[in-house]
Formats: sequence, structure tokens, C-alpha cells
Amino acid sequence: MKPQSVARDEVVETDVPARLDRLRWGRFHTLVVVALGITWVLDGLEVTITGSIAGALKSSPVLHLTDTQVGLAASLYLVGAVAGALFFGWLTDRLGRKKLFTVTLGLYLAATAATALSPDFVTFALFRLLTGAGIGGEYAAINSAIQELIPARYRGHTDLVINGSFWLGAAAGALGAVVLLDSGWVSAEIGWRLTFGLGAVLGLGILLLRHWIPESPRWLMLRGRIAEAEAIVADIERRMDVAPPDRPLARLRLRPHGLTMADVASTLFRLYPRRTVLGLVLMATQAFFYNAIFFTYALVLGRFYGVADADVGLYLLPFAAGNFLGPLLLGRLFDSVGRRPMIAITYAMSGLLLFATAWLFVHGMLDARGQTIAWSVVFFFASAAASSAYLTVSESFPLELRALAIALFYAFGTALGGVVGPWLFGSLIGTGERTAIGWGYALGALLMMVGAAAAVLLGIAAERRSLEDVAAPLGRAD
Repeated sequence: MKPQSVARDEVVETDVPARLDRLRWGRFHTLVVVALGITWVLDGLEVTITGSIAGALKSSPVLHLTDTQVGLAASLYLVGAVAGALFFGWLTDRLGRKKLFTVTLGLYLAATAATALSPDFVTFALFRLLTGAGIGGEYAAINSAIQELIPARYRGHTDLVINGSFWLGAAAGALGAVVLLDSGWVSAEIGWRLTFGLGAVLGLGILLLRHWIPESPRWLMLRGRIAEAEAIVADIERRMDVAPPDRPLARLRLRPHGLTMADVASTLFRLYPRRTVLGLVLMATQAFFYNAIFFTYALVLGRFYGVADADVGLYLLPFAAGNFLGPLLLGRLFDSVGRRPMIAITYAMSGLLLFATAWLFVHGMLDARGQTIAWSVVFFFASAAASSAYLTVSESFPLELRALAIALFYAFGTALGGVVGPWLFGSLIGTGERTAIGWGYALGALLMMVGAAAAVLLGIAAERRSLEDVAAPLGRAD
């Protein structure tokens, strides 16, 4: 039966946002975090796997991949992620969060399973492209759903920890590759296929968990489906054993509003131009900073410290630990101290610490262990900074275009960081000159300082505020 909704021009009132934001943390919110936040673990798993099993892909008697083909497959994964974010982000705002986070996970699951069965390079590359599309679509659908279901006072910490969980997936990918490729339990040919299979198995389990996650009541509210939205909120309250409100809560007056591309352009460049500039600066600077170092750390360890390819994964573990602990330990400060000061501090600390690391590297004062420790400390702050960029763009714009806004900024950051950063640093490392690489690090550090300045000048105080208060819905009637 078709859901009942009000006429487009009819004004409706609802207390759905206030009822969601009044809740304390409970099992329902933990389920949301586990079932939806797994996306970042999967992305970390996928990105790390390709680098960790490159040798097995090249020596495979079936695939026989060259270095160029391995690199091309990684690039196609990024292309798929950008395209998937844009396409599925648009659909998420039109069709709903639940439909799309089911579709995108299904696409990821099918594509990564098919990758494990690839008979040649063409099919391998195609399935990597589709895997990336699934993950990119997940970013848009999941970020918007989590933002809309988590109470305002927990939103910052939750979002940062979920984004930081990328590094749990990265660590799992590195360990999985070591176990399946270097342990001798199975042949290398079977091992690399089983490594991709890990993501499919994990995705299947999460697909079952997501069955229990409802549609976003806020999205239903915007479509005029007030009765459905209020019924879901009432069910959440029952599941958490919370009594209905015993006094009137703040009510939102809305006029259902269909989103057009003109609305998107007007919102980004006329209504919220300062927030658009802030989001672009934060996403671009952290993307360059992150991808430039993460995608070339193995080259630095190998060329300058003589670390064998088989041992690179072990150096990834402390690096991943620093990246996860940063958002975990600093995340609560984004809700208490505030968004603007914490974003500025984490960006600035990342830049200053990388400047120091560059100086030590150029002067030959680090060995492989020291270099890894230095990177781990830098990215303790940089991981929180990067996660705060996603937090900023996901809560700064109206609900009607939340998923598409996330997709647009994600696509911009991924395209820039995925192309310019690794290419530039790969070229600098190829020179074999520490000074040249040091200047590259200095550039990355300077860009993070630019991000810190943007946060100070353009940042908004979104902590503990309702999403509708941070950015009023386009259909708001009062």
C-alpha cells in the first residue's frame, strides 16, 4: 500500500526531531552504529587489501597482473567510489535512507564476492569499480542516516569514532593478508581470493543486522509522511523503554518540498556560501594530506629504510592504531569544547607535527621504527581532523539535500586526494632525495594549517544542536 503523505503545499507540524534528540544513548543507538558504521571498516579493508596482496596478484597464474594494472585497479576503485557517491547520494535524498543503505551494501557484497572469482584483469577491474561504487554510495546513505538517528549531544563523538573505524578495517586487511598469504595455510592464489571474500562475509552479516534499522523519521517527515515518522519514533521509544513525552516539545512546522538541482545550487552558493567554502577547504586539505602519505608510506619504508614488502603490513598496525585512537579519545571534546576550536586544534596540530616529522626525516634522524611512531602521532590528530571534515559537511546543510551534499564534498575530496596527493608524493619519492620529499611533507602540513584557519574564520557552533537548528529545512514554514 502506498504511504500516505500530505499535499505539497500543506503545512504540517511535528515534534519528531525533538523526540529523537531528547533520548539518551541506548541499545538502539549501538545497533545503528554497528549496522551502519561498518561501512568505514569495509572501506579500510578494501583499500588495504589491494596494496597488501599486490604481490600475489602479480604472481597469480590466472591474473598475471602488471604493476600498471594493479595501480589501474586501485584508481578504478576510487573512480567507482566517486561515481557511486554522487549517483546513490542523489537517490538517497529522493528514495530514502533505508532503501539505499540496503542497495549499496548489496552492491558492495556482490561486487567484492565477484572480485574473488575474477578470471582475468578485465573482470577484476570491473568488479573493483563496482565495489568502489557500493562503498561510495554507502558514505552518502549511511552518513545521512546516522546523523538523523543519533541524538544531538552524541552526534559529534559518534560520527568521529565511526569515521575513524576505517582504520580497524585497514588493520584487519593487513592482518588478513599476512595470515592468508604468508602463513602457508593456503596457496597464494587461493589466499588472495579468500582475502576479498572476507569483505563479502562481513557484509552479509551486516545486511541482516540492517533489517532492524528503520527508515529515518526525519526523511519521512520531510516527505510529508508524518504518521509514519511519528510511529517509528514511538517504536524507538518502546524499544528503549522510554515513556512518551509528558510535556509539549518543540514542534517544527514544515511544507513538504521537492528538491531540484536549482535548490542544491542555491543552497550551497547563495544560502550557505561560507559553509560551502569551509567544507571544500576541510575536505580538500585532509584528503591531500591523508592520501599523499597513506598511499606512499610503503614506498618510503622500502626505499629509505630497507623494509621488505612482506613486512610493510606490520608497520601499518601502529599507524592504524594512532588513526583510530585519535577520534576515539578526542571525539567527546567536539561535543563539549565545541566544533570550531577542536577542528582548528586538530588541523593545526597535524600540520605542526608533520612539519617536525619532515625536518627529522630530511636530516636522517629517524629509522623505520621512529618514522612509524612519528606518523602515528601525527595521524592521532589528523584522523580526528579528517573525520571532523565529514562531520562538518554532513550537518551543515538542510535535511533535504543532506545525502547529496555529503556525496558532492566526498567526491571532491576523494578525486583531489586520490589523484594529486599520491601522484605528487610518488614522484618525489622517485627522486630518492629526502629534501624533495621533505618539501612535499611541508606542503601537506601547510595545507592543514590552511584548514585550521578556515575552521577559525568560517566554523559554526553545531555541537549539541538539533540538525534543524544548525540548518533549517528548505520547507520550513516558520
